[in-house]
Amino acid sequence: MIQQTNSEITSAEQLFRSSDDGSRFELVRGVLIVMSPAGSEHGWIASRILIRLGTHVEANDLGKTFAAETGFLIEVNPDTVRAPDAAFVSHERLGTAPPSTSYLQVAPDLVAEVVSPNDSSTDVEAKAEQWLEAGSRIVLVADPKNQTLRVYKSKSQIEVLHSGDELSCGDLCGGWKISVNEIFNI
Repeated sequence: MIQQTNSEITSAEQLFRSSDDGSRFELVRGVLIVMSPAGSEHGWIASRILIRLGTHVEANDLGKTFAAETGFLIEVNPDTVRAPDAAFVSHERLGTAPPSTSYLQVAPDLVAEVVSPNDSSTDVEAKAEQWLEAGSRIVLVADPKNQTLRVYKSKSQIEVLHSGDELSCGDLCGGWKISVNEIFNI
């Protein structure tokens, strides 16, 4: 469940320096969003994607992968900090990002989001489009309820994969592939 707060935190720097109270937050165009912890199915599916992606990225020295809760500053004035369930950033993009111990100031090449039971379709679509607008090249949306994988390459190029289908990222992630069956353990 996502809920807006009446908070004085309106910038990425304020969010990063805020005390850790155990809650998960994202900052969307200067508005602090409180997010409930992910459920077990959500976390399990996100980890299946990340483990397979990370193993491939490391074996081929393609860049770095990032787990859930890693913040990416993808818009400024007003600031937006998003935390995908899994992400890949190529060496090329990492080289253009300013060094930081805070949020990475670059959009991941590939973002994976897992739909939670209380997520609205509108919110999921808006988040995928925001990643694309920020410069992500592929946004994956895994939907456990329907056991589908939506692959966003642009606002108008969206592919829906079902059981038996396989995603191939081509050159983006050095030929990384994953099947829908693998994601959902079908």
